[in-house]
Amino acid sequence: MAAIPADRKTGIQALLDNRWLILFFSVLSMVAVANFQYGWTLFVPPLMKHLRQELALIQVTFTVFVLLETWLVPFEGWLVDKFGPKLLVMLGGVLAGLGWVGSGRAESLTALYASYAFAGLGAGVVYGTAIGSALKWFPDHRGLTAGLTAAGFGAGSAFTVVPIANMINTAGYQHAFIYWGIIQGVVVIIAALFLKSPPAGWLPGSWTQAARGEEVKKRQSALDFTSGQMAATPQFWLMYLMMTLVATGGLMAVAQLNPMAIDFKVDKIPVSLLFITLPALQFALSADRLVNGLCRPFWGWVSDHIGREKTMAIAFGLEGLAIFALIQFARNPLLFVVFSAFTFFGWGEIFSLFPATCGDFFGRKHATANYGFLYTAKGTASVFVPIGSALAAGRAFDFRADILLLLGGALVLFALFLAPTALGLELGRKTKSILLAVAGALVTYGIVLTVVPKVWTPFGARFTLPKIGWAGVFGIAIAFDLTAAVLAFFVLRRMKVPVASAGPAIALAQGMAAGTETSVKAKGAVAGGSGR
Repeated sequence: MAAIPADRKTGIQALLDNRWLILFFSVLSMVAVANFQYGWTLFVPPLMKHLRQELALIQVTFTVFVLLETWLVPFEGWLVDKFGPKLLVMLGGVLAGLGWVGSGRAESLTALYASYAFAGLGAGVVYGTAIGSALKWFPDHRGLTAGLTAAGFGAGSAFTVVPIANMINTAGYQHAFIYWGIIQGVVVIIAALFLKSPPAGWLPGSWTQAARGEEVKKRQSALDFTSGQMAATPQFWLMYLMMTLVATGGLMAVAQLNPMAIDFKVDKIPVSLLFITLPALQFALSADRLVNGLCRPFWGWVSDHIGREKTMAIAFGLEGLAIFALIQFARNPLLFVVFSAFTFFGWGEIFSLFPATCGDFFGRKHATANYGFLYTAKGTASVFVPIGSALAAGRAFDFRADILLLLGGALVLFALFLAPTALGLELGRKTKSILLAVAGALVTYGIVLTVVPKVWTPFGARFTLPKIGWAGVFGIAIAFDLTAAVLAFFVLRRMKVPVASAGPAIALAQGMAAGTETSVKAKGAVAGGSGR
């Protein structure tokens, strides 16, 4: 084979280094793992029938997935920041594919939980890496590109909902799990081959402060916070609370749409809209995924121009209205489709606005790990999904795992953040290690108990919940959305960009920033030619 000329090698390398091509393959990897979350609701009824289990226990699978897809992202993000994205995302593709293959072969709740846990691990690696890549490669279009990347996850299942649903109906849910698990895992592995991180100090050649809206410009920090420094700021914890509140309603809609459609008896009624006719549930799922994806770059683009917090307030308020309309008109098949899509239009934006705000406030260097910590808010919100199922039906629910997870999380919060910052306590290294070890044991115990409900615990916490119906459950979600909108507009918007509160290193960096910013931009202009 003839040798490739040097100039051609340069051209190929320039193409592979192009940040828009890297963004494309990041989005493709997100598309390939979208069904692990957004296709789940299709499998709930056949799983209930095959395993002979009630809805709340089947929905624990979804909680296991989201917990592992989110709570391990900080560690996975640290690995990506340290070793690069390629190998980690390839491993994520293998784990995600095996997760669905195993789910197709599961003959017990424990096997189902364990298999979907693998899917959660794989999807978390892919998600955290892709969002971190967008924050690092696109400081000039952070809201838009984080939205485009998140759109891959939100809309990735829009065009596969119908074929997966048809395969479940004709060949069984087991075959659909295995067939699509293999396809999606292979796509992630191929996409991983094209991923890379920008060099240290890299900035795009076209990047200037003037390229951004004034609202965003004055809300971006020139400093790079570590995750520990970030977590010592009140801005981070306010964003964590807001993201948890908004994610709760959206995750309930994602997981419960199929059971809710069956309860309202609209799931199989044909709906005609835009020259397309489909059963209401299939139509809703396809439309929801498409709108869920499109809204992410849209709201990200809006936030690049008018500011993140104002955009949050508008979007969260719209989601609350959409959920209210969905509950009021869910018995009408056409309105069920329309308002379920409207619900996703106001929810999916958290996955563009929060990573963009995190990058604005805490810098690019540790962006993958930092957003990984914030992204665990989605895992926290997922705990409410099976509880919501139990509340809707007035069933008994076992809270033991939730209590253990809560205690473990509270210990971590106390040891790392509350004690040294809010309370001014200097914990010794040994004391801190003991507290974190106990916290890790409690969290591990809680996760194991979630996967294997028959594991012994020294206490019991199974309670029969009041029956409040879907209207009551989603009423709680509406209250959460409106609370988050108020916090975004009246509290977060008035908080200053974090500067020196995270420790001496930040204070020192702040003093040096003015003298180094110009030289870094100049260097970026030279290095960024091929990444425009």
